[in-house]
Amino acid sequence: MSLTGAYDPDNVFAKILRGDLPCVKVWEDDRVLAFMDVFPQSEGHALIISKVSTARNVLEVEPEVMAELGEAVRRVARAVTHGLSPDGVQIVQYNGEAGGQTVFHLHFHVIPRWADRPMKGHGHAPMAETATLRALADRIAAAMD
Repeated sequence: MSLTGAYDPDNVFAKILRGDLPCVKVWEDDRVLAFMDVFPQSEGHALIISKVSTARNVLEVEPEVMAELGEAVRRVARAVTHGLSPDGVQIVQYNGEAGGQTVFHLHFHVIPRWADRPMKGHGHAPMAETATLRALADRIAAAMD
């Protein structure tokens, strides 16, 4: 997929938003959803998406949606930091297939990092157990401001 094109309403995040696929929610409001990545690069890897925009990437997103997503990313990153106590946190956002994007619905990754734990590659991590993700999501949600 290139940087341009039509939004695919059958992408995995659109299916999650419609309730066609499950997710392990961390937090949501009327416009934003934060949930656990099922292929986590690190323990506590969360994703943040808009519930109202069909932007495929950051080049297409509406300014007000970008502002909402930015604030949600900040809040989730703070909660990850307080809830899981990593040594650092990485914020990642990919655009276009050549840029590493694998789901073409604008999203941000909040990835906790520990100095003594290697991070798994994007799109190469094994699928996590739902119970493990739920426990981590609960810890992050409890630390949301």
